[in-house]
Amino acid sequence: MDGAMTSGGIADDEERWQAVLDRAPGAFLYGVVTMGVYCRPTCPAPRPRRANVRFFADADEARAAGLRACRRCDPDGTRAALARAVVADACTAIETAETIPSLAALAQRSGYSRFHFLRLFRDHTGLTPRSYAEGVRARRLAAALAAGSRVADAIAAAGYGSESRVYEAPELLGMTPGAARRGGSGETIRTAFADSPFGRLLVAATAKGVCFLGFAEPDDALLGDLRQRFPRARIVADTAGLDAIVRTVVAFMAEPRAALDLPLDLRGTAFQLRVWEALRRIPLGETTTYAALAAAIGAPRAVRAVARGCARNPVSLAVPCHRVLGADGALTGYRWGLPRKQLLLAREAATRGPAGSARVGGSRAGRGRAGAG
Repeated sequence: MDGAMTSGGIADDEERWQAVLDRAPGAFLYGVVTMGVYCRPTCPAPRPRRANVRFFADADEARAAGLRACRRCDPDGTRAALARAVVADACTAIETAETIPSLAALAQRSGYSRFHFLRLFRDHTGLTPRSYAEGVRARRLAAALAAGSRVADAIAAAGYGSESRVYEAPELLGMTPGAARRGGSGETIRTAFADSPFGRLLVAATAKGVCFLGFAEPDDALLGDLRQRFPRARIVADTAGLDAIVRTVVAFMAEPRAALDLPLDLRGTAFQLRVWEALRRIPLGETTTYAALAAAIGAPRAVRAVARGCARNPVSLAVPCHRVLGADGALTGYRWGLPRKQLLLAREAATRGPAGSARVGGSRAGRGRAGAG
């Protein structure tokens, strides 16, 4: 008799067995009584004989039958949780260290070999420990400069050995240290609020182009976000001067007939700018995945870093991070709310009519389900 899930009948169990043969995802576990283990249906282990298989609704039932969790597919998520904890601990160690810890030191702290630790860290962050540490150092530098610290003091406090290291790599900040310290000092940023199909809308622009576009939050929150990005800029209301841009954005929200083509003033790290440029190449009505986007910019391992780049996009809609899906085609998060993201994608798809997968840099994307940016 097939354990706790046999009440559904032979047909149900045969469907589960087929899922095991196909290694297809399923809301059940299977046990191999001769091995004394239980697995996910997607387990990569060699397929067992059907006569030795029992099906279970969950891990509690499988354990009650005297079975233990498979070490390969980790059906309880124990190993995955441990890996997350190890990576989180390493990130904390990096973020609190005055200098960049060595790979050997981090691996020793984790209790894993250097090779295994490096693989865990890459799998969970999309970065090497060194790259992650460089990002932490760059954020420290940016924060110190934004707070008004002298450039030399900020560079030293962030852990850089010399000023030349920073000046020779402007991609660390996406601008020179002096520009970052100024925080928009000497610049005038014009703003305009309006009502839109997605709630209150704020458009902000420098002399070069739109530098911020946000919506669906109270005016004070939107303006606060802008001030955080440009703490020393002079911000003035210019509803009349930005009227054409505002009307274009509102019309796009209501009925996106073409790409939202606006003059932009994008400021970020070199990596972020690559991500944002790739996002702008996703056609209206089509989608891609974070993995495909990472591959398109030549950084296939940096999936999580690409996701962070999408999340830090300052000009939503014009840089369409809403066209990015999770690997399984599901919604994964959106600053302005998933219902709005889903509605945007539905309206864009309707404008283009029936569409297949998107192509970004030659990579096919997920299909048919709304995604996140």
